[in-house]
Amino acid sequence: MTVHTLFVCKSCHRSEEELAEGQLSDGSRLVEQLNALSETTCNEQLQSEALKIEPVECLWACSRGCVVAVSSPEKPTYLFADIVPEENANTALLDFLKLYINSRKGAIAWKKFPEVLQPAIVATIPSVKVD
Repeated sequence: MTVHTLFVCKSCHRSEEELAEGQLSDGSRLVEQLNALSETTCNEQLQSEALKIEPVECLWACSRGCVVAVSSPEKPTYLFADIVPEENANTALLDFLKLYINSRKGAIAWKKFPEVLQPAIVATIPSVKVD
């Protein structure tokens, strides 16, 4: 089974203010919310080995947080920025993942992107071809 990975920058924080001790960054909150939502969803694809939510230290787009990337072998990688950790964005990311997982080549038409994600797409990076 092909694994599809949602990389989430756990360092992202949209505010210029320093975090208080014990306060989670927006990226860490996004990771927690996505994990909780993917565990409670009825969709077997998101509960199976087909999806891995992977927190990463930094995706180097600090001025555009929260930043996530969707990737899978032999499929293009999608980079999204300015994701607000809230229910609409979380649900939209999981809806996009369903489209991505179900697409043989990973090519998702922009008009099929959940509306919340349409302004958030930063790049589509071609897959690496293994000879």
